[in-house]
Amino acid sequence: MEHFLAGIERRALVMAELATHDREEALDLVQDTMLAFVKRYRERPQTEWPPLFHRILQNRIRDWHRRRQRRGRWWGRLRHQREEEESDDPDPIQQTRDPRARQPDELLLEQQSLEQILAALERLPLRQQQAFLLRTWEGLDVTDTARAMGCSGGSVKTHLSRAMHALRKQLQECSHDE
Repeated sequence: MEHFLAGIERRALVMAELATHDREEALDLVQDTMLAFVKRYRERPQTEWPPLFHRILQNRIRDWHRRRQRRGRWWGRLRHQREEEESDDPDPIQQTRDPRARQPDELLLEQQSLEQILAALERLPLRQQQAFLLRTWEGLDVTDTARAMGCSGGSVKTHLSRAMHALRKQLQECSHDE
């Protein structure tokens, strides 16, 4: 169980941060997800863990969005941006050493590409974002993605198709702008 959680923690944090645009909220969501997952499903077979974990995470993210809409907390993203601008703490992800030790220009190009992809993912509607990340990044099949998202397999395919189309369009626009 510890190995599974350690392996999924970073990716879950990125998913939650993309959905919330707030690192602190994302950390809380992932922590709550892990606690709920361990309480409810530690006795389940290991093959069932990924879709169950993602189901809890996606439910937590949807609940967070509902609470945010209800309270009208539109200022969360602005607060997050201000905190980032004021913070002197280095981003731990940016401090991670690349084991392949590529050239600086390659790293810069990769970083810029990653930033464009993340920005494009942030602009997707939540369900499209979820479908894309669960299917392509987590590698879940349609059935497990549907279970994690709480919808049908057809809905997963529709959301994924729309996400792929929107991402292609956004990234092509970015490449034309350069």
